[in-house]
Amino acid sequence: MSIAFCDSDGHTQSQSVQHQTPKTEITAVNHSLSKRLVAEFLGTALLTASVVGSAVMANAMTDVPALVMLCVAISCSAALFVLLELLGPISGGHFNPAVSLAMLLEREIPRNEAVAYMCMQTIGGLIGVVFVHVTFGLPLLSVGVHVRTGFPVWIAEAVSTFGLIFTIFLGIRFRPNSVSAFVGVYVLSVTLFASSSFANPATTIARAFTESLAGIRPVDVLAFVFAQCLGSWLAVGLARWLTSPAGATAERR
Repeated sequence: MSIAFCDSDGHTQSQSVQHQTPKTEITAVNHSLSKRLVAEFLGTALLTASVVGSAVMANAMTDVPALVMLCVAISCSAALFVLLELLGPISGGHFNPAVSLAMLLEREIPRNEAVAYMCMQTIGGLIGVVFVHVTFGLPLLSVGVHVRTGFPVWIAEAVSTFGLIFTIFLGIRFRPNSVSAFVGVYVLSVTLFASSSFANPATTIARAFTESLAGIRPVDVLAFVFAQCLGSWLAVGLARWLTSPAGATAERR
């Protein structure tokens, strides 16, 4: 699951944030593209490892599905918070093509850099799966077998991704110093209440290469990614409208 808090050139997300909080935890310094791409690769790899690894570990220790889900939720949200705090200042902390798409739609990142981010995130996700498989003595890669398809699941993916992007954008706008915590808490919550909450195209693709409980059939991936991108697009539109100064002025009149 997982995100971005500033544009990849090191600028704040909006002038209002820049003026109100000149120095925040979500403001990246102006690092080179190569360093930002490495940060995105590393962050997505570790995030994916936290999801898949916790699922493998919990499933081996208990047969209670609720406990397995709780372990995954805690592991993912905690890892995400740490990664955003430490790597966010370097790359913006996207770790998720849905977040990079949202930043591209907001023109906070150039198209070529957004594509590069997405590629590194996807590769990072795959490496995260390989790492987990190696540490648990599993085959380096395997084909996902868990069926995840159908309208209810697609809606859940769209809504969970919508909520993630919406949390990021409004957090940046109103509480920029707390975005990492907001995202971590949201991920913890959505993992426990949604019927499906991958909310990340890179980890979705990567999880098609694990036969573990965290996996997904390759044939189900495309619909998941589409739902996630749709959720991201809708969240950008709503966040833009809610925080638009012009819209607020028009309503007061």
